Amino acid sequence: MSTAKITETARYLTFRLGDEMFAINVFKAREVLDVSHITRVPTAPGYLRGVVNVRGNAIPVVDLRRKFGLPQVADTFNTRIIVMELVIDGETVVAGGLADSVHEVLELEPHEINDPPALGMRWRTDLILGLGRRDDKFIIILDIERVFSAEDIAALAEAAPVSASA
Repeated sequence: MSTAKITETARYLTFRLGDEMFAINVFKAREVLDVSHITRVPTAPGYLRGVVNVRGNAIPVVDLRRKFGLPQVADTFNTRIIVMELVIDGETVVAGGLADSVHEVLELEPHEINDPPALGMRWRTDLILGLGRRDDKFIIILDIERVFSAEDIAALAEAAPVSASA
């Protein structure tokens, strides 16, 4: 289970993968883009969809459905790329995450967030900071920097070497 406990009110960007609603801290998201032409990278792992041009910079795009073991689906009118700035093992990485749809930025207070259950979760609990509650629905708050391994970072860097200051 993730050791990070959410103790402060924070804002989260919510997005959907399949039937599940996820969220990441809004400060990790640079921007949300419509899906444009994604250029495939021939030797990239299966979850790496390719790279997109964002103001002259090649940004690698990770298919979050594939990264989480969900079946790949065709892009729709609602499919979006969340451009994220992540610090992993001391290295700043800019990457896009392909989501089925992006919904809203919402504010959650610590009392609105539960620890993920130790059993019965479909998702790895070490990647989850908590389960936010909004009305009668749960929102899975991801520790997005833990979603990517050192091997992932190497693959992203090889696909599109990009500086964070871009």
